[in-house]
Amino acid sequence: MNKIILEVTRRIEERSKLTRKAYLQMIEAQSSVNRDRDTLTCSNIAHAAAGAQNSTKENLITGTGPNLAIISAYNDMVSAHCPYKDYPQKIEKSAQSVGASSQVAGMVPAMCDGVTQGQPGMDISLFSRDLIAQSVAVAMSHNIFDGALLLGICDKISPGLLMGAAAFAHLPVAFIPSGPMSTGISNKEKSEVRQDFAAGKIDKIALQRMECKCYHSKGTCTFYGTANTNQLVLEAMGLMLPGSAFVPPDTELREKLTDYAVKMMVDSTRQGKHFKPLYKTLTAKNLVNGLVALLASGGSTNHTLHMPAIARSAGYIITWQDISDLSEVVPLLVQVYPNASYDINALQNAGGVPVLLKALAKKDLLHEDVQTVFGDFSNQLTTPVIENGELKFVDCGESKNPEVIISDGGCFRDQGGLKVLHGNLGDSVIKISAVAKEHMHVVAPAKVFNSQYDVQKAYKEGKLNQDAVIVVRYAGPAASGMPELHTLMPVLGNLQKAGFHVALLTDGRLSGASGGIPSALHLSPEAKKGGLISLLKDGDLIDFDAEKGEINCMTSLENRHAEEPDIEQDEQTYGRALFRICRENVQPADQGASFLFKALYLN
Repeated sequence: MNKIILEVTRRIEERSKLTRKAYLQMIEAQSSVNRDRDTLTCSNIAHAAAGAQNSTKENLITGTGPNLAIISAYNDMVSAHCPYKDYPQKIEKSAQSVGASSQVAGMVPAMCDGVTQGQPGMDISLFSRDLIAQSVAVAMSHNIFDGALLLGICDKISPGLLMGAAAFAHLPVAFIPSGPMSTGISNKEKSEVRQDFAAGKIDKIALQRMECKCYHSKGTCTFYGTANTNQLVLEAMGLMLPGSAFVPPDTELREKLTDYAVKMMVDSTRQGKHFKPLYKTLTAKNLVNGLVALLASGGSTNHTLHMPAIARSAGYIITWQDISDLSEVVPLLVQVYPNASYDINALQNAGGVPVLLKALAKKDLLHEDVQTVFGDFSNQLTTPVIENGELKFVDCGESKNPEVIISDGGCFRDQGGLKVLHGNLGDSVIKISAVAKEHMHVVAPAKVFNSQYDVQKAYKEGKLNQDAVIVVRYAGPAASGMPELHTLMPVLGNLQKAGFHVALLTDGRLSGASGGIPSALHLSPEAKKGGLISLLKDGDLIDFDAEKGEINCMTSLENRHAEEPDIEQDEQTYGRALFRICRENVQPADQGASFLFKALYLN
């Protein structure tokens, strides 16, 4: 196996000895009774059974068969979660067919970053991840469950679900995806129309018609942003059925996969034949496999926040340096938008996650001695098919489209899709897989802003027509909740298209959609916490070298003092004031940007 993969894994395990030990001690304490429901009184169980019907109620009373918790992020507004509306009934039917029962234990908030982009709600988006984790803990606290099924896909939702479920890892837990929407207009056309609107060439109605052709039905958005990165990484970690991440909604295969997953979960409980608690599949090796798949696919920069946070919830400590070192040896084997013109449906048609994992395994880049929720590593290299009306898992074969997935040798790039940048301003991350070679090195004066909206204003006033490193600060987690800065992309795209050398430096986020603009994101320390980005002024010379992995201010910052704007004053409307406690307690971006960590598995 690759020496760097082994070394990074060893390093994670070594630095996490105390926190992982504390975590496993907690799990062991929760496993000390045969079954959580054994601790409940008859009155407790009566309350849990009161609203149930028929065989579910009888099972709750007698405790004969397992009872599965359903934690759902269903709502009508998020297209990826719309399909989950009928899942509880489907799951109940499948569970009952094998002598078990199921209950919706709780619903978690599921906001859509696509709806809140550029809006006040984006300032609480990242914090919703930790709130979801807490919501899972509330739902599971009733202790009448023998296993859990997690229904969630997008942005902060899947990471939050897993972080919460990790606290109940003495039980078996699995994700059930719902799949992507069908392909709409091309991503190239989408970007061009957005840039035309930013340049004032078309009106808002024309832009709206284009957007509705792009996002047009139930299912996950088809570009490779955070939502689809979640699905690929979770499958690579072995937390869902193999080949199930990107099967479309409302298809026969999707229905059979859901039915099969429920029955397998019943068998994974203590009452089944193959008990498999989550802690056995949430290990350092499974996490590293997820990171390798993330890098090989050019996934979302948000996962430099989510993977350390998920790891911490299971007692592991993952650093950006771990991710950076892995990126040096993991090649880019996938090309999907925003790294190329193909979308997530093209990835599925080319063979999907199993083919990617098979290619990585052939390069000795994955831990093959891992357990998955429904099997082992060998199962992950199979793909689901329907033969004579029955669901079967067959060898995934090789890539059906080498322009989307390379599986038989070679790569699109020698290094993974994400990279950590070091320098005299701090550490940041960049999605290099989306940046053309000619844009990898930018040396230009800084144009400094304290808000993404000020960048838009300056652009419209013609003040950005020059080579520049656009600096957007006070966008970090402690300042404004670390919103995604998508309003910048059409502006910077137009400047680059006009022939200017431009780059972005920020302590904010951009997820998987930074496009072709070299963007140093998640800069840590952030401005609000005294980071040197707070000292920058217009005209300071910035050397942005993505190939070397460095970004430095070439102008002396001595004897400067930061003039901190009153960010909190701007965080009072649309519910944001309720999250002040999160802003005041959040950990730095390079530690996962969580407000939960201070309480997790202390020694």
